[in-house]
Amino acid sequence: MAITYKESGVNINEGYKTVDLIKNHAKKTLNNFVLNNLGSFAGMMQLPKGYKEPILVSGTDGVGTKIAIACKYKKYDTVGIDCVAMCVNDVLCHGAQPLFFLDYIACGKLDAQVAADLVKGVSEGCLQSNSSLIGGETAEMPGFYAPGDYDLAGFSVGIVDKDKIINGKDIKPTDVLIGITSSGLHSNGFSLVRKAIKNMDEDFMGQPIWKYLLTPTKIYVNTIQKLMKKVTIKGMAHITGGGFIENTPRMFQPNANLTAVINKNSYPLPKIYEVLHSKGIEYDHMYNTFNMGIGFIICVDKNDVSKTLAEIKAIGDEAYEIGYIKEGNEKICLK
Repeated sequence: MAITYKESGVNINEGYKTVDLIKNHAKKTLNNFVLNNLGSFAGMMQLPKGYKEPILVSGTDGVGTKIAIACKYKKYDTVGIDCVAMCVNDVLCHGAQPLFFLDYIACGKLDAQVAADLVKGVSEGCLQSNSSLIGGETAEMPGFYAPGDYDLAGFSVGIVDKDKIINGKDIKPTDVLIGITSSGLHSNGFSLVRKAIKNMDEDFMGQPIWKYLLTPTKIYVNTIQKLMKKVTIKGMAHITGGGFIENTPRMFQPNANLTAVINKNSYPLPKIYEVLHSKGIEYDHMYNTFNMGIGFIICVDKNDVSKTLAEIKAIGDEAYEIGYIKEGNEKICLK
């Protein structure tokens, strides 16, 4: 008796349907630098003109277990924004403008509409970061993922002129740290969140807490690209898994004798962290896990602080002076 691929759990026709639905979302992100049509074996993109020594900057990441909440409540159209944000915000840390993005969806049993909703979010994230969605992969893996389970990851490539790379080489003691607010928990620490919050339907600020938890990660590309034209930024850090403690020192050069001092009382702590603390998570642990209300940190000269804050506000974002740089090899100091 012949065995078909469909009998093994893989529905090729659902895959074809998925591709047709996804194309509509991806087409919205394409620009004149994309050289071929969707559906080719690989995406091709011409480098924009105007760069003297163009350097490609790449980053890859995933949504993590935040997607488990999306799957449970069948709200699939925002976690794609998280996927893009986690990648493009990293690329941005070196001064690069994201160019293009690729996504990867894995599941146990493919539902074309679910996959299309996931890519709808990816498309929105690409539009927010001015990058093109030029390709991706959808993998149906029965027996490995359970039916209804999805995973989502992505890959971003950006561009920056070699002489404009931001790598922390000019950071010095007395420089100041500016923190730009986050939109929520973003996409880190959700295994801990899901363990702490037993009832995802409990009220949080007038809505079920799961809806708040699915708030998409803020994309900082527009704010930072505009700010770099007005202020000299010496270093940047995307506050993801590991929180302030692990991510802030990543803006330094290797072997730099520098310490980032962050004043925890310099900005209002979002209420969600009070809730998590009430569920048994200690604040010290949170500062090493979550963004604590600050999703992106930039380092500027002390004489540029007022201008930086004013420019960020004019762009439409919210920021605070949250600390400074001092000499020493502690790397990070929270006070």
